Amino acid sequence: MLKVTPFHPRTAALSQGQAWRRWAGHTVLSSYELYHDREYSAIRNAAAMIDVSPLYKYAIAGADAERLLDRVLPRDMTKAKLHQVMYTPWCDAAGKVIDDGTVSRLDDQQFRLTAADPNLRWLHHNAVGMDVTIEDVSDSIAAVSLQGPTSRDILKGIAEADLDTLRFFRLTHASIQGIPATISRTGYTGDLGYEIWVDAGRAVELWDRLIDGGEAYGITPAGILALDIARIEAGLLMIEVDYVSAHHALIEAQTSSPYELGLGWTVKLEKGPFVGQAALAQEKHRGPAWQFRGIEVDWESLEQLYAEVGLPPKIPTVAWRTSAPIYVQGVQVGYATSGCWSPLLKKYIAMAHLESRYARLGTPVHMEVTVEHRRKEAMAQVAKLPFLDLERRRA
Repeated sequence: MLKVTPFHPRTAALSQGQAWRRWAGHTVLSSYELYHDREYSAIRNAAAMIDVSPLYKYAIAGADAERLLDRVLPRDMTKAKLHQVMYTPWCDAAGKVIDDGTVSRLDDQQFRLTAADPNLRWLHHNAVGMDVTIEDVSDSIAAVSLQGPTSRDILKGIAEADLDTLRFFRLTHASIQGIPATISRTGYTGDLGYEIWVDAGRAVELWDRLIDGGEAYGITPAGILALDIARIEAGLLMIEVDYVSAHHALIEAQTSSPYELGLGWTVKLEKGPFVGQAALAQEKHRGPAWQFRGIEVDWESLEQLYAEVGLPPKIPTVAWRTSAPIYVQGVQVGYATSGCWSPLLKKYIAMAHLESRYARLGTPVHMEVTVEHRRKEAMAQVAKLPFLDLERRRA
């Protein structure tokens, strides 16, 4: 049976169309209103409140907590400062990505790792012989993401914390009108934003405090459809959509390395031994076979394809998560994994895996589109990720 999140008493009451979907064994809303347009607009113009409680959360503590994380992650955890948050993938012995998430240093010997998939057994297998405890706290901690340009103003009005000096990818412990919480300056939208972590039993109270405090700032609950568009604009990966976990892949060709996913910057080959290090060192030497890039579809080309059948151009109203072949001179050289019409950029964009020799920025390509039930090829070009890089995200 699917579970509900700690915020369910509030989210369910706000649902207009009962548009539920699955996320990590939970039911979450695709959108609260019948259309997600206003929810997306809140992310970019005001503040959106997104229930992200289904994330898997692991408390890792003990004398060897840092040592364990340094073994399983390609990031150099010995350099993680107190209250720092690090984004990172992690790999199998072949250097292929298993999952990605964030690791937060809560204390000298205490960390929290978030993940999209269950990783408890894998962590325990790598912790043999270490002085460390690993606890699945997924159900005991509720998390809500507050994203958008007015998110800081909302939190400053209700939280006892110094948010003016809270840097990007840092966290602070706070009290939100009497509710103990941890606030991290993180998110999945590419905008100014925060994630708030509280005891699951205080989740409804937190929701009410945020709604009351954010009313004057345009706070709006937002679902997965709005989040999907924002994360594509921000060039952020989604597991089992933009890459297949090495633990789920049926064949080697389905797997990807950090270098192939544009995450080579997270791999610190010079640090102590970690899982996948040897394979990743070899790949860096020879160069990755694939690159993860943005695709910008040429509007006039798309318009012409529809004009040929007597129709106006049709753009997706929601983000898609399917495979769309990418061609160069009639030969397939890659495939897009997710895409959308960007309301802010006014562009049809997608993220794609491309063979390295065709991944140079500006390379002309064609992306397969379906026009009136027939497969066509729209002109496009390879673009840099992220598509949208807002200064206020880090300011």
